[in-house]
Amino acid sequence: MLEELISFAQQLINGLTLGSVYALIALGYTMVYGIMELINFAHGEIYMVGSFIGMFCYVSFGIPFPIAFIAAMASSSLLGFTVEKIAYRPLRKSPRIAMLISAIGVSILLQNLGIRFWGPQARPFPQPFAVSIFRLAEITTEGSTMAIQISSLQLFIMMISVLLMVGLTFLVQKTKIGKAMRATAQDKETASLMGVNINHVISFTFAIGSALGGAAGVLIGIYFNSVFPTMGVLPGLKGFVAAVLGGIGYIPGAMLGGLVLGMLEVLGAAYISSALKDAIAFSILIIILILKPTGLLGRQVQEKV
Repeated sequence: MLEELISFAQQLINGLTLGSVYALIALGYTMVYGIMELINFAHGEIYMVGSFIGMFCYVSFGIPFPIAFIAAMASSSLLGFTVEKIAYRPLRKSPRIAMLISAIGVSILLQNLGIRFWGPQARPFPQPFAVSIFRLAEITTEGSTMAIQISSLQLFIMMISVLLMVGLTFLVQKTKIGKAMRATAQDKETASLMGVNINHVISFTFAIGSALGGAAGVLIGIYFNSVFPTMGVLPGLKGFVAAVLGGIGYIPGAMLGGLVLGMLEVLGAAYISSALKDAIAFSILIIILILKPTGLLGRQVQEKV
């Protein structure tokens, strides 16, 4: 029984690590949806580009990892800003399906550009520091030792994710641009009448959400020591699942949804089947949409006629 508890606790730690990255991806989805009611399916590819920029800066150019990390976030932010201006802004007054199709098209374009310029093969992304293992608890039974372990890399990933989430919360809740974002999300027309530059707010939202996606790409790159042009497909979709799970359009919901999804995925892989871990994530999406379409923390909003 004790061995099972230790194994379960270990899986929870692994799930929290993965979930903290899903939360960063989900935040990008939920911010854009909250402002524009658009599912930005190109977000996974922006995550991929961020991981490649970080890898090239750190590995190929020898730039210190903290600067490479910031460069990856800045490049992803610029890419998100550019995608919004070119692919979404001209379609803003079109039917919503037009922007959705455009998002899918941008996703496929970025994937293929990545394959064309960087090749289809995976590239290593070495860890930026020596990794230490910390034992939180251990037991010895019948000559074997079991322990709950957490690595310094896992702590680093969770710490960076938490800092970025706290920074985003402060930005949205305590700054002038954050107030403008919340006003735009509630009512674009009224916000515009009150002097809010809607185009500026939407571009800024894309830039911030994309920067978080680029950060997530770098963190996953060093965690799995691998980056490749199609790496954004599944994490991008799972980030969307996490956003829906928590309540899309609601920032605390995206954080919670990412953490819950990461833990459920890891636990499902450990106790059900590792081959079904992706299916588990999408099964969760179906169940949530059936039982509670607004998500765990989402609120029912009446449509204005």
